[in-house]
Amino acid sequence: MSTVSIEATINAKWAQGHSSYSPGSPEELAIIGIELLVKELGIEVARNFVQQAFERYTSLNDTVE
Repeated sequence: MSTVSIEATINAKWAQGHSSYSPGSPEELAIIGIELLVKELGIEVARNFVQQAFERYTSLNDTVE
């Protein structure tokens, strides 16, 4: 298993405010992405979006396990 490190600064702005993020790992980046999706789309639409994204990887799941 490989280790990925991320060096990035994410500045997100919306009508109610703004946030800055500095993810250091794919896990942190995913959490930030999910948080922003929920703020933008709401919980259910964000959940459906993520579920559709994971559907692309179902064939990979069979080969990894």
